[in-house]
Amino acid sequence: MRKKAAGKVYIVGAGPGDPELITVKAMRRIQLADLIMYDRLASEELLRYARDGAELLYCGKAPGAHAMPQQLINEALVRYALEGKTVVRLKGGDPFVFGRGGEEALELAAWGIEYEIIPGITSAIGAAAAAGIPVTHREYAASFACVTGSRCHGEKSPIRWDLLAHGVDTLAIYMGVSQLPAIREELLKHGKAASTPVALIERGTTAKQRTITGTLADIHTLAVTMKLSNPALIIIGEVVRIREQLMQAEQQAIALIG
Repeated sequence: MRKKAAGKVYIVGAGPGDPELITVKAMRRIQLADLIMYDRLASEELLRYARDGAELLYCGKAPGAHAMPQQLINEALVRYALEGKTVVRLKGGDPFVFGRGGEEALELAAWGIEYEIIPGITSAIGAAAAAGIPVTHREYAASFACVTGSRCHGEKSPIRWDLLAHGVDTLAIYMGVSQLPAIREELLKHGKAASTPVALIERGTTAKQRTITGTLADIHTLAVTMKLSNPALIIIGEVVRIREQLMQAEQQAIALIG
């Protein structure tokens, strides 16, 4: 009996939350998949486009509560592909920006399984834009860095806040809400001005989006007062001022029309 040919795995970025921000290519792969393994931050509305009979497997990770450990996810991708299935690994944002897509691709490559990476809009771009904040701007910022806030303590490769405080114009910090006091302390310790503008964007690009703005001096207090929760993105830098300018311009335009 001929051995069944291995399937293929698509590691797909679903974008920052709004299901309409997914790419055409990603949507087509969802529609042809035999199995979709989806994460917590991938919009479940996208699952409606799966073909009849497609299997759906939730493997999301919330802080302190993982539906499936990463190693089991890797093993499942390999197992289902070896069964000949076309698998979509659906992730929020972009799979190669704090999405552990690189780990999954390495596992598949080690087994000789065919795979394809399909990029998605990452939160640093999508959520910031939805909040009216450009991560770069000719007058304010010529550079930006994407940073994980989950590596503040006890990691082998700690974040170099001393370099980020002055070496980059805009900081986009993922998974950092619970570490906000520590992040603030590190940046202030390394000379970042307390008056530096900060924005917290909760559930960016979705109907539940909230944006809180302040400065390094008061942002933690504001976050506690407003009961900010995950998922949320932290933007630090002068570009945050653009949001206020846009809001003022819109109000003036409405006043003129009225």
